[in-house]
Amino acid sequence: MAGPNDAFDRLEATLLLCPRCGVARPVRKRLLLVLPTGDKVEYLCAECGSTCGETVEPPTDPFPLTGSGRR
Repeated sequence: MAGPNDAFDRLEATLLLCPRCGVARPVRKRLLLVLPTGDKVEYLCAECGSTCGETVEPPTDPFPLTGSGRR
């Protein structure tokens, strides 16, 4: 059964403070690295292209092509 906070497990940023523009701007996500612990992504300002932040997103399925192997 899902808990009340399960809906907030995978939030995605749409607006972040841009260090160059000085105001909150829409951001684009760019994949930097694929790591065993998850994907490292960078958030870029949609207006000027500067980096506004980065994070490591945990993998949703460790074996996306073969399935989890459970039956």
